[in-house]
Amino acid sequence: MREILGRRRKLSLQRKERTALLNAALTYAEQWRWRVVPGVGYDGRGSWRAAGAQPCACARPNCPVPGAHPLDPGLLAATRDPRMVRYWWTSRPDAPVVVATGDRVSAASLPAVAGARAVEALDAMGVRLGPIVATPTRYQLLVAPYSLADLGEILDSHDWVPASLRYHGDGGYVGLPPSSSSAGQLRWVRPPQPDERTGGPQPWLPQIGTLIDALVRAGRSMPGSDRLTY
Repeated sequence: MREILGRRRKLSLQRKERTALLNAALTYAEQWRWRVVPGVGYDGRGSWRAAGAQPCACARPNCPVPGAHPLDPGLLAATRDPRMVRYWWTSRPDAPVVVATGDRVSAASLPAVAGARAVEALDAMGVRLGPIVATPTRYQLLVAPYSLADLGEILDSHDWVPASLRYHGDGGYVGLPPSSSSAGQLRWVRPPQPDERTGGPQPWLPQIGTLIDALVRAGRSMPGSDRLTY
């Protein structure tokens, strides 16, 4: 009897999680106008629960973002169309939610320890932060869209920046909650807040220029930080 009840609870939890993934994908695409695409998943069916020796369905050895990256369909298929979103997550209800960056939202990410330090420093300076996502290994700070030219001008004031600091602009992507990775759940460190300037449902996003100094300093503080010279 306990075994039966345990199976029922597990199935109920899986149904709730699947519904949450679809609802999140629809919110990102339909309300916030961010382009989404399903992540590849963690086995041939896109199910992270069936993970075995190969954690990512792409079969790439040592995949840096197992499961939470686009493959088929690719990133170019990312869309705001709710009909397509419903089709994708009805066909693959366990698929991680991947958001294409560059047009409506961008991001910068760094290792989790450095990310926590950067957030603490920015809070102490009174800088208003936007949405922040914690993956099992990194912090992703969502920001307003920026171009590579804009980023280059900002970074030009630094002698070097840590290689662990990554930029997710045009042509990039990030995984968002309530997705999971092979190492664990993605979660909001700072949930999205409405943008008072527009009065719409879109979240408020800071400019990357207001964050970059603290991100660079936090990344440099990590032992063994590699350098990228500018």
